[in-house]
Amino acid sequence: MKLGIPKETRDAELRVAGSADTVKRYAGLGLEVLVEKGAGVAAGIADEAFQKAGAKLVDRAAAFDADILLKVQRPTDDEMGMLEKDQVLIGALDPYPNRDQVKAYAEKGVTAFSMELLPRTTRAQAMDVLSSQANLAGYKAVVDAMGAYNRVLSMMMTAAGTVTPAKIFIVGAGVAGLQAIATARRMGAVVTATDVRPAAREEIESLGAKFVGFIPEGGATKGGYARALTEDEQKKQAEMVAEHIKSQDIVVTTAQIPGRKAPRIVTGAMVASMKRGSVVFDLAAETGGNVEGAEPGETVETEGGVKILGARNLPAKLAPASSVLYARNLNNFVALLVTKGEGGPKLEIDTKDELIAGALLTRDGQIVHPNLKS
Repeated sequence: MKLGIPKETRDAELRVAGSADTVKRYAGLGLEVLVEKGAGVAAGIADEAFQKAGAKLVDRAAAFDADILLKVQRPTDDEMGMLEKDQVLIGALDPYPNRDQVKAYAEKGVTAFSMELLPRTTRAQAMDVLSSQANLAGYKAVVDAMGAYNRVLSMMMTAAGTVTPAKIFIVGAGVAGLQAIATARRMGAVVTATDVRPAAREEIESLGAKFVGFIPEGGATKGGYARALTEDEQKKQAEMVAEHIKSQDIVVTTAQIPGRKAPRIVTGAMVASMKRGSVVFDLAAETGGNVEGAEPGETVETEGGVKILGARNLPAKLAPASSVLYARNLNNFVALLVTKGEGGPKLEIDTKDELIAGALLTRDGQIVHPNLKS
């Protein structure tokens, strides 16, 4: 049985779906691992490292000619033409805004698994690509915001006087938000944060930040994500953010709702109320944006001198680290599907397993995930 790891070709994508460590693990299951030449170079993994781990270096067509295909991002149009019937595709396939592509997987007879759809359970944590990548994104967001900020973050006491620490406000305390809080705290900033989930206050305060805002009743879904706010709740949140943001030097927004457009939290008027030289970083810019005026991958400076930075695939900017984590997530999932036997590895898709069923998009020519059938 062959497992293919091709080079990612989407713009600015530097990650790879495998590592030397996971190649060894796949080989240990009896899989023949095919890695496209140059697939890991941008992530700091040389071809020789894959080869020493037991992979066979191949051209692009050969990497796609595999029983199991591992991807970071969903296939491009060209790659869709290379998919084969009965092939197993595993990756972060971003299915909700790309339903036509999900339909195409079914039409081609591909068994597709989207890792973002895994249930939020303790058992799924080792396969949780959203968390592993968001953790790095939260760190990178603060680092990039600091780079755009023309003052210092930590307090400095000198003979000439004291430089006060920067004030950083984190909106959303999920995985990315909590890492942003921790990073800002390590850099010496005065950090405040908000979230609507009941568990958020304790999590925020455990990292040494101050909680601001309010928590509505039932603010989290069963999966642990923040739910969409009612009109009255949105108004109350907006009033709090508008008042608090005036005194902040850096704002990092991380609020996203799976399968839906990111909520608009920071308006243009709020940005205009901030002092010249302030920075706003929108980690949700690619999914609609929390911040009015944010553009993915761009820095927009307002007339008032506030810089708005829009995130674009932040984990790819830390490809050596993010690839290793992502590859291990996929490896842990593949281990649910493939068992080692005397006659060689065996593929078994057990839909009674909640993790397998939760990530399964298409099978036997049909869209099978309940959220994407219609």
